[in-house]
Amino acid sequence: MSYPNREGTLPTPNAGAPGLHSAALHAWALLVTLCPASRLTVLLDLHLPKLQACLESSDVNYRIAVGETIALLVELGRDIDREFEFEDSDTLCECLKGLATDGNKHRAKNDRRKQRTIFREVLHYIENEDFSEEKIRFGVEGIYIDSWMRRRVYDAFKEVLESGVRHHLQFNPLLRDIFGLGPPLILDSSVKSSKISRFEKHLFNSAAFKARTKLRNKVRDKRADVM
Repeated sequence: MSYPNREGTLPTPNAGAPGLHSAALHAWALLVTLCPASRLTVLLDLHLPKLQACLESSDVNYRIAVGETIALLVELGRDIDREFEFEDSDTLCECLKGLATDGNKHRAKNDRRKQRTIFREVLHYIENEDFSEEKIRFGVEGIYIDSWMRRRVYDAFKEVLESGVRHHLQFNPLLRDIFGLGPPLILDSSVKSSKISRFEKHLFNSAAFKARTKLRNKVRDKRADVM
């Protein structure tokens, strides 16, 4: 219902509709992270042009949801084909640049700041495959949010669990399995109270980086095998 009509015009949203559309789009994007490569190609061709048109929406939160979903779809497309490129990428990048530098005074200051931040990230990824990596710490562990797919999965759990998401990352077997953390750690009091040296932390981060790279390559290979 939020997609443009045959004439390419976006529908006028009813009260409350943009919030519903944003939630639906985020839920759909979460499902797409599990999509096999054979089906993903069809989705990219069908939805990317329509999502690009939705960047003209009057609702800032829906625009942001659209931008994040576009980045996710492009990332998934590159996972199955390193040469993947959106057909109308020049027009898309121009639109993203406009949103990343939007100074419209009719919009709230916080909305403008949030929009510029998100769309700068989306633009940098589309143009250069740059992603602003984030580390989520919990206990003596941590996970890296280093891709749009991983961010969509983490954000989905964060929306549901709110402030309890770190507790669940530490102790919930299902959540730990989804993020490749293994079984919950059992630490005695001496380990809990001890501090890790800078060198040990460096070794741990290096090992974690190698593990993440190996995991992403494995996902890429699986998608290629399905295709």
